[in-house]
Amino acid sequence: MNEFPMTTLGRKLIEKELERLIKVEREEIKTALAEARALGDLKENAEYHAAKEKQSHNEGRISELQNKLAKAHVVDPSKLSGGKITFGATVTLFDVEKEQSQTFQIVGEDESMASDSSKRSYNSPICKALIGKEEGDEVVIKVPKGEVTFEIERVEYV
Repeated sequence: MNEFPMTTLGRKLIEKELERLIKVEREEIKTALAEARALGDLKENAEYHAAKEKQSHNEGRISELQNKLAKAHVVDPSKLSGGKITFGATVTLFDVEKEQSQTFQIVGEDESMASDSSKRSYNSPICKALIGKEEGDEVVIKVPKGEVTFEIERVEYV
């Protein structure tokens, strides 16, 4: 059974989206289907077919989110500690070439897509390279343009 790691905030975001899909979107689609049926012949009824397609996408997303919640491994970063980078860590990196720092939290996929650039998916190449490293370590990450060297300045669990 594959687990879906997520922070407590990530779980809340998924639950909120799921609730909206079930309580709002599903009801709107039901109404659209009823209105389209009332127009008559369903064979060539574009409104009906569009509503059915929207219903299919909505139900698929509902199923996907329910599956993720059922297989969720929720991590509360505030209850973690230590110097090694793990899921949930907030990491500050120093780009050696650009001489710039950047800070982000390592989170689940859904949370990284639903937020700003201060969160990155644990599946991203940079996060995969960072997991298990410690403050002071240098990490070389392969990017399309070549390689980028980062120094890990700080690891926090907030």
